[in-house]
Amino acid sequence: MKRSLTALALLVAASAAGAYWYIDGKQPQRSGELHLNDLQAAVTVDYDERGVPHIQARHEADMYRALGYVHAQDRLFQMELLRRLARGELAEILGSKLVDTDRLFRTLGIREHADRYAAQMDMHTPASQALLAYLDGINQYQASRPAPLEFDVLGIAPRPFSVADTISVAGYMAYSFAAAFRTEPVLTHIRDQLGADYLKAFDLDWHPQGVVGQSLAAGDWQDLNAIAELSHAALLNAGLPQFEGSNAWAVSGSRTASGKPLLAGDPHIRFATPSVWYEANLSYPGFSLYGHHQALNPVASLGHNREFAWSLTMFQNDDLDLIAETTNPDNPNQVWYRGQWVELHSREEQIKVKDAEPVSLTIRRSPHGPLINSALGETVGSTPIAMWWAFLETANPILDGFYQLNRAASLEQARAAVEHIEAPGLNVVWANASGDIGWWAAAKLPRRPAGVNPSFILDGASGEAQKDGYYPFSANPQEENPARGYIVSANYQPVSPTGMEIPGYYNLADRGQRLDQHLSDSSVKWDLSNSQALQLDPGTGYPQRLLAPLAADLRAAAGDAEEQALIEQLLNWDGQHTLDATAATLFNQLVYQLAFEAMADELGDAFFANLLQTRALDSALPRLTAAADSPWWDNRGSDAVETRADAVKAAWQNCLAHLRNTLGNDPSQWAWGSTHTLTHNHPLGQRKPLDMLFNVGPFAAPGSRETPNNLSQPIGPAPWSVVYGPSTRRLIDLADASSALGINPVGQSGVLFDTHYKDQAERYIRGEYVPMHLDGEAIKVNSRSQLVLRPLKR
Repeated sequence: MKRSLTALALLVAASAAGAYWYIDGKQPQRSGELHLNDLQAAVTVDYDERGVPHIQARHEADMYRALGYVHAQDRLFQMELLRRLARGELAEILGSKLVDTDRLFRTLGIREHADRYAAQMDMHTPASQALLAYLDGINQYQASRPAPLEFDVLGIAPRPFSVADTISVAGYMAYSFAAAFRTEPVLTHIRDQLGADYLKAFDLDWHPQGVVGQSLAAGDWQDLNAIAELSHAALLNAGLPQFEGSNAWAVSGSRTASGKPLLAGDPHIRFATPSVWYEANLSYPGFSLYGHHQALNPVASLGHNREFAWSLTMFQNDDLDLIAETTNPDNPNQVWYRGQWVELHSREEQIKVKDAEPVSLTIRRSPHGPLINSALGETVGSTPIAMWWAFLETANPILDGFYQLNRAASLEQARAAVEHIEAPGLNVVWANASGDIGWWAAAKLPRRPAGVNPSFILDGASGEAQKDGYYPFSANPQEENPARGYIVSANYQPVSPTGMEIPGYYNLADRGQRLDQHLSDSSVKWDLSNSQALQLDPGTGYPQRLLAPLAADLRAAAGDAEEQALIEQLLNWDGQHTLDATAATLFNQLVYQLAFEAMADELGDAFFANLLQTRALDSALPRLTAAADSPWWDNRGSDAVETRADAVKAAWQNCLAHLRNTLGNDPSQWAWGSTHTLTHNHPLGQRKPLDMLFNVGPFAAPGSRETPNNLSQPIGPAPWSVVYGPSTRRLIDLADASSALGINPVGQSGVLFDTHYKDQAERYIRGEYVPMHLDGEAIKVNSRSQLVLRPLKR
């Protein structure tokens, strides 16, 4: 027995040693020396206490090559999965369950567009040279170091990253902005199947009759709903970043304690492990920038230095139209376009599938764009639906735009840089140490025919889907140095200098109004401390705006004294979504029940589920609760004609029943923090038991939908998982940019078991900030290790 135990102990020890050796070999190398091809001189990389690399180079190309190398050390699997998702290549590593997702992204045309765009790029521009050096750094890392653990698990064969991969990932990010797939089918269904009276809640009555001339059949509606479901599922299940909203503001020196502008920004993006942003402090003679980078992008999307700083929010302009085509009865391969029948173009593609035969698909295109019916494989409808998307149709030199923005120290330089960003639509909020602040809505806005409402599916045969060129950049919403001394951007409907309508899928104005209310207080001098409090504000006035018209109906719905007390608590609630707030739980459950009682019977399960994923519902609900005579309140499943009071009573009773069944009978235990949690999901953490290894969380989360601290959950029944929120929180006072503060929601590294895999997650959820070291002395003091990259001797 002793010999057996000894042998077992040796086996366990050997296995442990082997596992340690294997895992240790996957970790980033952050100290010592390494050699890279094509470096002109040595590059030093100091890693600080959070694992952020501070790269000092003598030459620009060396700086970007080093960035590519260290970025790959921490995020290679994220880069790989993003390019595969964007290019429709996930089934090759994840199997047949991802064929539908691959088919969707192939149909969107991102892969084909990226290959064509990359082939036509001028690779001699400074931005292109930066990209090539950066990609070379990634590829040198991949060729010389062990593959990430995830590559081994999934059997991924490494292949070089290319310019087309970078363009493809940009296409995925642009697509994640587009709300048309989730919104246009359900709004068109409401208009065509229910009628104009039902549209009033959605405030679309400036063209309520719509523009689809032909009648869509039942099979067409089934297809459209399936496309909406597929689009949502593809983004939800990817475990990868998806852009959703954002806050940003700039305050001029006249309104700050320091006398210099202050910039605040927190882009709202779907949470994931690793998080979207990779922080890096880059410098070479004449250039210095602390930037937040996306995967496969050498230039920072967010950044600051001693001279200037900027942040982003989503413009949310409607840059994607769905268009119903009319086919030739004698030739189904022709559609009516500008007064004649024209041929559809088609191409064949193959999707490689792990452990299965490849899947062939035919992707067709009309003059308006790709026919998205192909995303469903076998469709049941007969109407081709085309997609016009600005990302595919504009020149969009976005890489050049951000390369210039990384170097834009003046208003003129920043404005010129932003004009190059054509799709997706972005708000750029910018400030400099000279005292200027500015905001520009960046997008190539199409000229649509007068009266056309692109919130609905358009009629391709009648001319309403045509675009008569684009508006000039000067017509885009924008401000420079406004007299009020501050600028706010929070995804609400912006106003053009020309007064033109800009269709879009905008968020509620409540969040922006709340920020504006605080920033407009001239008695406040803004600094890093009170700016933190504003970014972390968990309150909103939306609940009272929605509930006030229902007060009498809610009081009448109370069944006993306990229920009456809960209703009074709800009606008197200040909208603060703090961890201990029981009213927050009660309100968010009631919102779902009100939507269900009012709309589910008219829409059916599938369209109602899609409506829950749209921003249109947030805007519709306060208008609906204020309209006692709305036809939505009548329940189509009964012979009687129900009133708003009937629906409110049913919603209240079902709300309480669900909370009691889910959380227990004691309302004092219905605290928001016990029902509203944040988990940072890794793509491999989608399945048990891998979730316990790769995912980070759950954490009790304050905030909610459309609070400034926008830790947002879907509308639905309790409990709620936070889906998206601040992807970083940044505060830069340009009187002393070296004191800038930020935070990463999870950690800098995407390498499992690395020190920096999740070292910021708890600090993030507690609302803490950490320094973003900028100057040489701070870098030296906070350096934990130094990696030196040297030219490879030949």
